[in-house]
This record gives sequence, structure tokens and C-alpha cells, in this order.
Amino acid sequence: MAKNLLIVESPAKAKTINKYLGKDFTVLASYGHVRDLVPKEGAVDPDHGFAMRYDLIEKNEKHVDAIAKAAKSADSLFLATDPDREGEAISWHIAEILKERGLLKDKALHRVVFTEITPRAIREAMTQPRSIATPLVDAQQARRALDYLVGFNLSPVLWRKVQRGLSAGRVQSPALRMIVEREEEIEAFIAREYWSIEAELAHPSQTFTAKLTKLDGKKFEQFTVTDGDTAESARQRILKSAGGALHVTDVASKERKRRPAPPFTTSTLQQEAARKLGFTTKRTMQVAQKLYEGVAIGEEGTVGLISYMRTDSVHLSAEALSEMRDVIARDFGTRALPDKPNFYQTKSKNAQEAHEAVRPTSALRTPSQVARFLNDDERRLYDLIWKRAVASQMVPATLNTVSVDLAAGSEHSFRASGTTVVDPGFLAVYEEGKDTKTADDEDEGRKLPAMKPGERIPLDRVHADQHFTQPPPRFTEAALVKALEEYGIGRPSTYASIIQTLLFRKYVEMESRSFRPTDVGRAVSKFLSSHFTRYVDYDFTAKLEDELDAVSRGEEDWVPLMEKFWGPFKELVEDKTESVDRSEATGARELGTDPKSGKPVSVRLGRYGPYAQIGTAEDEDKPTFASLRPGQSMHTIALPDALELFKLPRKLGENDGHEVSVGIGRFGAFAKRGSVYASLKKEDDPYTIDLARAVFLIEEKEEIARNRIIKSFDGSDIQVLNGRYGPYISDGKLNGRIPKDREPASLTLEEVQKLMEETGKPMRGRFGKKVAKKAPAKAVKAPAEKAAKKTVKKAAKKTAKKAGAKKASKKATKKTAAKKVVKKAVAGKA
Repeated sequence: MAKNLLIVESPAKAKTINKYLGKDFTVLASYGHVRDLVPKEGAVDPDHGFAMRYDLIEKNEKHVDAIAKAAKSADSLFLATDPDREGEAISWHIAEILKERGLLKDKALHRVVFTEITPRAIREAMTQPRSIATPLVDAQQARRALDYLVGFNLSPVLWRKVQRGLSAGRVQSPALRMIVEREEEIEAFIAREYWSIEAELAHPSQTFTAKLTKLDGKKFEQFTVTDGDTAESARQRILKSAGGALHVTDVASKERKRRPAPPFTTSTLQQEAARKLGFTTKRTMQVAQKLYEGVAIGEEGTVGLISYMRTDSVHLSAEALSEMRDVIARDFGTRALPDKPNFYQTKSKNAQEAHEAVRPTSALRTPSQVARFLNDDERRLYDLIWKRAVASQMVPATLNTVSVDLAAGSEHSFRASGTTVVDPGFLAVYEEGKDTKTADDEDEGRKLPAMKPGERIPLDRVHADQHFTQPPPRFTEAALVKALEEYGIGRPSTYASIIQTLLFRKYVEMESRSFRPTDVGRAVSKFLSSHFTRYVDYDFTAKLEDELDAVSRGEEDWVPLMEKFWGPFKELVEDKTESVDRSEATGARELGTDPKSGKPVSVRLGRYGPYAQIGTAEDEDKPTFASLRPGQSMHTIALPDALELFKLPRKLGENDGHEVSVGIGRFGAFAKRGSVYASLKKEDDPYTIDLARAVFLIEEKEEIARNRIIKSFDGSDIQVLNGRYGPYISDGKLNGRIPKDREPASLTLEEVQKLMEETGKPMRGRFGKKVAKKAPAKAVKAPAEKAAKKTVKKAAKKTAKKAGAKKASKKATKKTAAKKVVKKAVAGKA
């Protein structure tokens, strides 16, 4: 056994580093976090200094056991988890577990950090071991405790007031608020009409256009002309004044420099990958993780291609700068190389975690050289990172902007602008992407003909164009990440998980690559904004993040920070649990009156989503209900559309002696004939579908059911079946796998019985719950054992009688126990 044990987070990284360190080291992976808070009440104890109760993460127990086994015979232990708060906390947890098991006595324990996975960086890091950084661990524990306390205490309030199964998060809630407020802006937006006027000019060398800047002696602005008649009148006046040509009154030429963007941080990498590659934040981080951990590069072996991808820093090491400058001089010439390296200012105040920017571990590995070793996602992301880093060390681009003013008589004037690239500089390698185009962007690359004051330019035509102002766009992933960073909400390493949580909880949906809040998401956001205003406030959340950063730098203690948060928060939770009315919390709206019954029509949020209701609970007759259709929102639906919902279920006619109808149930739209139900396809509309189509869908389902059984066996419950993902075997309680190289129809009874023993697993119900395995048959008990059991039963009955007197007092505790059950369930969602 090797004398030294080194622990990293990922098995891929472990494999690579093991090659670098050689036979004196055993390298094992923790597979991420090894412990987490116990998922029940009291995991964080505010009454005892916010003491935290941890338990091993079940799926990683075997990896912890392997680490413990290796630690017994090792002389020295090196903790080399990721170089951030989470990584520091994982190292601390591993050390605590080994300490509890008595495996650290007389052993050297070192913390090392690898900001890149290359032989040089690994060797260098191993010469600079340190102790576990307590401030980083404290900051991570404080963040985890805050998130736990918010989720564990606030989620049950949402269950009672809005909808069961919901959760609230300390950082996800302000992010949701951003998306909801943007949606409300869009809905409240009223478009304004405006007109632009342009001249098309026929210069002898080339045609070009110019925009109106002055009309009737006054500056022409966006809303100077707001209707077609006024626009046409203005156009006619301009034509009359121009007399067939515009006169050049001024030509201005200005040279300017555009500096390259800094190398990537986590946030800017996520934004640019979304804009240029169409990657989600999750996809970006997954691909970047692979590039960081190592890729097999031919004879060179496995090597990390980029530095650590969770960073707020734009700093580059002297070695990286030197290599990039060599590459620039070699590939783009010395003219593209500035006299000295370009330095950029890091925005992050958190110096503890500001390592280097995301960069190639070696600029000498150009994208074209490594492309054949990478899959498509890896190739595209590496290309982006390499080009951004190299471009950041090149000379600025030199641009020349020419603006020409042209007069139509004395009262009207136009302007034409064009920007040409004099020296591309860094633009030869990389140009930063943009969310929206500006007027300057339209002028870029446009070259105007040479003109001078006094020159007369023939006027081809003047045209007026109608426009309408547009509402603010919904947030894309790139725009949301940018906004979160600007507000200081969360940290770049958390953005991907924030977005995934919002999508997983179905608080938002993606529509044309943009976030649209669902009715549930809006109800949650409205409830929190109305009743827990402080805790979804952008400034409050950002300030809390700054305080956590201060803890990580050792400038603040985490316990006072927790105490300052917990007292007011707990008091507010207790107050709102009792005082808030549920209908207000869910955002119920009254739309008007049903013309048939004269009863009120409203929309509400129920257990299974938004629905319309005719009548009220106080009416003599029960209210009638109808689910909203996909794409409809309870916040925007109008009365006529709501009334349409009550046309379901629709009777389409008769077929095969049974009535055929369509309706919408809990799982979507369906067609029904007799007792047979068939789901409608995406393209089917339950309000317009006809009898023939409904019958086709029902008979299609029946045909699938008839063909489901491939083979059955006399005297056995086991069947060979066709399933959604291919053939399998089942006895109604357990499902088993069929080998890929085996023809399902040729299986024998003996073979399926053996396969069921080897591969059988409990079936899952419609909601993903496992069906319990059948209890094994009871063994026949000997007479003496039976007699002993009878004695035990008699004693148990006597005890039960005595306990009967205590039943009344136990009833009083039932409610408390029920509350605990709810809280335990919530703990898993916090």
C-alpha cells in the first residue's frame, strides 16, 4: 500500500492525478460531498450556537469506507478537493469523519489545491500544503445553515397557504421575483406608435441611407411623429425642400480604440456560452468540468485543458501571460502584441476565492490541435475559452467612424454614419457577443463613400416607416445570470443550480429560450414578496452574500451573522402562519358573471394547478370547475376564454355501442369510449377534435395493449412484455431485464424465472413509487416456538389494557406529531 493517500472529488480527476504522482500515492475520489444535514427537524439548532447535525450521504458511504480503509495504512493524507468553499467544506467533512473513526492519530494531514490538472501544477501544489481554511468552512456551513432554516421553516407556510409540495429558497426566491416582475412589466406594457424617416441617396460610387435628425428646424426624436398622416406630411415637406438632392454640410471622422474583454470568469463564461453556443448554464458547467478534470490528448496522455472554472477573478498568472504572448507573436505577428501584458480589475471583493480567470492551461494547445480529441460540446467550449483568453492579451482594435450631415433645404437634415476597422487587433481572434444590437452595431462594417462639405448628393427617395415600442424581453439564461451578478445575488458557482431548481419546481418554464413564470411560480413569488418582503429583497440578499464573503475572508464570525438573521425571520414565519388568508395567497381573481347561471366566474390555484370556477362554496349547488389549458395563465385569462373551458367534457357521438367523449383530467386531455381512455396527442385540441380522430386514438391504444404480451407461461405469473423502452419480463410485482443478445419470444419458463431472480426489481407506480416486494413465505415453526409465541401475545394483551388508560393523553399529542411529520417531509425539499 502506498505511504500517501490523496483525496479528490471526482474519479476522473483521481485517475489523471494518480498517473502524475506515481506509486508512492494512492488517489481516491469522494464523489462530491460525503455528509449533509440530517433531513429532519433539529438538524440546525439555533438555541445552541446553530450546532449542525450531519449524516453520511447514503450513495457515498462506500466511497467514504474506501477512503477510511486506505487511511489506516497511509502515513500522510492530502486533501485535494476543489479550490472553493464547497471543496474546503468537503475536505473538512472527510477529516472529521476520519477523526471520529480514530484514523488520524500520528498521521500528517495536509490540504492542497489544484487550480489546473497538469503535471506542473500538481507538482507545484504538492510543495505548498496548508491547513484546512476554517473561514472558508465556516462560510460554507453558514450558507448551508441559512438555506436549511429558510427552506425548512418557510416551505411549510407555502404548503398551507399556496399549494402542497412547494419550497422556498433563500437565493432562488429573489431570482424568481426577477422573472415574475419582468413578466408583469410585459403584461402591463402599452405599445406606442412612432415613425422613422430615412433618405436613400444615390452617390456615384455607392448608394447609402441616412436617418432624419432634424425636422422643421427642430431635433427629430423617437416620438416626434406618431401617426401615418403626420409622417406622410413630413415626407412631402422634405421632398419639396430637397429638390432632388441633399447637400453635405459636415463630415466628421473620428478614430477610436476598442479594448478586448477580460478573460472569462464563471459568470461571463456562462453568459457567452449561452449567447454564442446556445448552452444552458448547467451544460456549460458540465462541459467545463470535463475540460478541467482532463482529456486524453494522444501521446501526451490525460491532461486538464482549462484552469478551475469556478472563479470570480480575471487575473492571469505570469506564466500563462508569457505563454499567451508567445502564441500571439507567433500566430498573429508582433504588431498584435502590446508592449506589456493587459491587466484587468477583478470586481469580486472576495479575494479568498479569486484565483485565476478561466483560461487554457497551455495557450500552445490551440483549438485546432486538440479538436480531434474532443467531442463537439468540448471542442466548441474550449475554442471559446482559448480565444477569449488569448484575445484579452492583444492590442486594441482601431476603428474609424465617419459621420456625414446632409441638409434638405434649411429646415431638415439627415445623418449617415459608418464605422470601418483600421486595425483589427484582438478582433482577429475574438469579439464579445451581445444580447441586443445598438445603432452603433448597425453602422459597424458599413463604409460610406468619400464626401466633402458642399457636395450635392442625388436623392433617390424618402421613406417613412411605422414602428411600435416593444415590451422588455423575458430573461434568457445569459440575461438572468448577468442580472443576478449585477445585483450581487448568489455567486457564479450557484447560478446553474438556482436555474435548475426553478425549472425543477416548475416555477418557471422555458419558452423560446426565455423564462416564463408559471402560475404556481407567480403565486409563490407574490406570497413571498407580500409577506416576506425583506427576504426576497435584492439589496438584503446581496448584503447577506457580502457578509458570507466576509466570513470566508475571516473578517466576521458566522454565528452572530446567523443570530442576526434567525430572530426576525422566525418571528415573521410564526406570525404569517396564523395571519395570512389562503385565497389572498394564491392570487384568486374574479373575472365576471356566467351569463347562463348568473354566478361569479373566478380563477384559482388548486392542488393540481390553475383552474376556473363557476359559483362559490357558499352556494346551495356545488361550484363547477375546469382546468386551464396549456399556455393559459390565471393572471391573464379573460372571461370569454374561461367560459370556453366549461364546454368540456364534449360528447362526440357513438361508436361500437358506446358513447365517445373528450375531456381534460389530471394528466391532460383524453378521449373516452366506454371504460377505455386514450391520451390526446400534442397536436390534438379537445375543443375541436372530431369523432373519427378520437376513435382512432382509442383503437390505437387498444392495439398497443393487445400487442403488449410477447409470451406467457402456463402456471406462472411471469410474462414477456413489450414496454416503452423495449421488451422486459414481469410478474405483476417485479420487473426484470432481458439480455440484449436474447430474442424475447424464444425465452423459456426456466430462463425467465432465473432472470427474475437475478434482475427483478419492484415495479414503479404512476407516481414513481416502488411497489412493495411480496413478503417471503413464513417458515413452519416448531411446537415449542409456537407455544413461546402464545405466551408473548398474552403478555402483550395485558400491557395493552394498562396502556388504555393513557390513550386520552396521547390524543392531545397527535396534532404535534402530525406537524413533525410535515416538517420531516419538507426537510427533504428545503
